[in-house]
Amino acid sequence: MAQDHLVQERIKKLTDLQNEGVNPYPHSYTPTHLAKDVKEKYTLAPEEKSDDVVCVAGRVVLLRRMGKATFLTIQDSTSRLQVYLRKDDTKDYPLLKKIDIGDFLGVQGSLFATKMGELTVYASEFTVLTKSIKSLPEKYHGLQDQELKYRKRHLDLIMNQESKHIFEQRLRIMQAIRSFFVKRGFLEVETPILQTLYGGAAAKPFITHHNDLKMDMYLRISPELYLKRLLVGGFDKVFEINKNFRNEGIDTTHNPEFTMLECYQSYADYNDMMEIMEGLYDYVAREVFGTTVFTFKGQEVDVAKPWKRVTMLDSIKEHAGIDASSMSVEDLLAFIRKEHIDFDKEESWGNCVAAIFEECCEDKYVNPTFIIDHPIETTPLCKPLRSGDTRLVERFEPFSCGMELGNAYTELNDPVLQRQLLEDQQRQLTAGDDEANPLDEEFLDAIETGMPPAGGLGIGIDRMIMLLTGKESIRDVIFFPTMKPE
Repeated sequence: MAQDHLVQERIKKLTDLQNEGVNPYPHSYTPTHLAKDVKEKYTLAPEEKSDDVVCVAGRVVLLRRMGKATFLTIQDSTSRLQVYLRKDDTKDYPLLKKIDIGDFLGVQGSLFATKMGELTVYASEFTVLTKSIKSLPEKYHGLQDQELKYRKRHLDLIMNQESKHIFEQRLRIMQAIRSFFVKRGFLEVETPILQTLYGGAAAKPFITHHNDLKMDMYLRISPELYLKRLLVGGFDKVFEINKNFRNEGIDTTHNPEFTMLECYQSYADYNDMMEIMEGLYDYVAREVFGTTVFTFKGQEVDVAKPWKRVTMLDSIKEHAGIDASSMSVEDLLAFIRKEHIDFDKEESWGNCVAAIFEECCEDKYVNPTFIIDHPIETTPLCKPLRSGDTRLVERFEPFSCGMELGNAYTELNDPVLQRQLLEDQQRQLTAGDDEANPLDEEFLDAIETGMPPAGGLGIGIDRMIMLLTGKESIRDVIFFPTMKPE
């Protein structure tokens, strides 16, 4: 009820402005300066004045009325700036009675510094740019409710400068990522979000329906199968920064809609992809932050290249205390039961190894570490290990502070083996594994045309931003995370 009363009061002020002949929603306004630029350009001693005239615009975030004078603070996209308005010197001064915190104003005037040395615009005139109807959160405490921050990101960005700073860093990280790949000769491409078949990851898709074609379609879980077709078509180095959608649980590292980068390079392998991944983190960290050392979950993390490389079997030997390479499926299942490890996959050697690693080893690495040479059951799209152990493939995942940062392969380009593995995926899907991939004949047709040897890499961009900004929840680095309606 209190909020309704405040809204009605503001609507009355809006009507009063209109009755005074003021348009509270003009079409445009042209500031001459941004707040940050004014602060950087002018350094005035206490009570010093400047004859220079500036025109600034922004949202009113502080307001102090003192009868014949008013102090207010406006906030634009760069910073905050104090404004002083005096009844005798400011045009239309009485209209300030109709202004509230949250409104947008344009202000023109000269500059001076207060007795306390704060740079201030001495306003000769102001223009109402937007009359707000709802109040902002209480100014001294800002927006504290974590869930409300995610639901009403606009308020979070207005009231919490740290949140705005995090998202500014996100945008700079994205620019640096593109710069890194362009400098290496990669072409940025686009592939379909709506797909007739999904694939490229072990994930359950979102299903939608195309009315005109009268068929179900899927939001992509990965762009992989389309990017590989570009390799077949003769593009040797491609990358895509894309939105992927996976119908899975929500937690601190998972959001159903997330940002991913995938890159593919002809004539490369997973060793080249390791060099690209550690090089990307090193480049972005230095370019955006000027350091490679960050604090995440209370631990100091150094992302400088090179990163350590550990085989999955060696990791299990070190942290689970067993030599899985020489154990049978029955032995591994006995260990899984003894350690109470969740396991719902087919009972194969590789699935057991993957489950033991996930439970016993993932969280043991602080600095990013490549876990290499995974069981073949973990992906149908990767080349077997060249050493000859047919149980393993040339795949890696880097881990830091218990968080998986990416996924990469020496890409499978043997069309006969590729068909066999995808047929097995289809069998598992039919048997009830909703994260298995369907058989994609169009993709197989492309591979059968001939794909060059290649390396491929997928990187979770949201998790990369989490690590570099120290944010422990993915919701803190996504502008609008998925939320259940209130």
